[in-house]
Amino acid sequence: MNTINQTKLPPSNHPFAEIVHRLEAGQSMLPDTPENLKQIIGIYKAYAIPMDFYWRDLLYIAEKVFLNPFPFFKYFISKEYLDLPNHYAGENADLPVWRGKASAHPELLEFMNKGKTTKMPKLFHHLLHDRINMEFAEACMRAMFWHGKDMNMGGFDAYLDTEEYRNNADIAIKAYFKSNPVMLGIYKLFPDMFLEQVKQLSYYSNLGLFWEVMCPVFLEMSDLYDEGKMTTVKEAMDFLVNGIFAVASRPIYHHAYIGGKCYEIIPKSKGFNWLNDAALPYVESVFYRTSPFRGTKSYNAQARQVPQDQKDFHYGILYADVFPVGGAGIPPTLLMDDMLHFLPPYLVDYYRQHCRGEEDMLIQLGVTFQRSMYNVTSAVIQALRTATCHPLDDENPEHLLKNRQFYEQQLDRFLRPEARLRDIQSPDYR
Repeated sequence: MNTINQTKLPPSNHPFAEIVHRLEAGQSMLPDTPENLKQIIGIYKAYAIPMDFYWRDLLYIAEKVFLNPFPFFKYFISKEYLDLPNHYAGENADLPVWRGKASAHPELLEFMNKGKTTKMPKLFHHLLHDRINMEFAEACMRAMFWHGKDMNMGGFDAYLDTEEYRNNADIAIKAYFKSNPVMLGIYKLFPDMFLEQVKQLSYYSNLGLFWEVMCPVFLEMSDLYDEGKMTTVKEAMDFLVNGIFAVASRPIYHHAYIGGKCYEIIPKSKGFNWLNDAALPYVESVFYRTSPFRGTKSYNAQARQVPQDQKDFHYGILYADVFPVGGAGIPPTLLMDDMLHFLPPYLVDYYRQHCRGEEDMLIQLGVTFQRSMYNVTSAVIQALRTATCHPLDDENPEHLLKNRQFYEQQLDRFLRPEARLRDIQSPDYR
């Protein structure tokens, strides 16, 4: 427990008092052990490589595929977007976060070429589902889109309902279908249907720009760990906190490229930023809320299988029962399958020691991913405390009390019986 808090405040009475005190000491919700560090850093690496495809393809769909009525090849990302320089990687980065290549990660390119089977035409890889599961990325995007209005964070979602946005979208829609009188006629009859599609594409861009940052952050953490320069869970959390503030003002926008011309549907000049309009909505809608897999819960109001209020949804990874699919929280099984291809050797060895066999590895990496996302959530909580409350070493008891109240309010969300905060405290949770 923080020494200052010991002398200035009595112990917390919260059910998670030990974790409250840990947060007050600048630590993570995840216990700081070498085993936990190995797991979370390994899974960050395994997550970053498919994420390198996710963010590129999300931008490709938002900017180039756009309103193609039959987007059969939207997952067949163009070379232009594979070569697109990440703004946070390489020597010419806007902010050099990762020291590696700014274009697509070499391990990603190798997997796209060979898959888990063998080298074959891209179409066969796609039909055999021997590929990166973009459906996971789209599910995250839809969660942000669906929960956007209810969360009322930043100004991004509210802007989608403005006349200015409608006018910008209208110009882009007409430009896209200028040689297609049939689609222009349908647009005239059903303008809101097309507008809703463009709004969704704006969330494709939002999520793509968010993940463009997270990909090099996770890759750099992996490199630092390999070099022996990241040795504790706290250091991993602090790296994320510092990254959050370093890129907080990164613009969030949506441009469409039609006929060689850029249409600014959401201009950078609107001032939407990475922290308030992408990162926080992402954590809220994807880590906490999301929605049940189709078929696992009924949305029928009389069945009462899902909460009446969106704010009470609890199907994200922080609540997921990774073992029996269809429990309270829903594990991201498609992502788990993607990460399986890119596990670093030390994590594969770890799973071989603790798994019941190779078939159990997918479940175990899902549990590891859950631990890692509790660490990311800790970084978000610490960043929010820094921005809205007081320093941890503040000696004013009233300020320390406000910090404690903030932490306790955050931890109240894990009092639900489905939450896995208690589970991740034990190394036996496998």
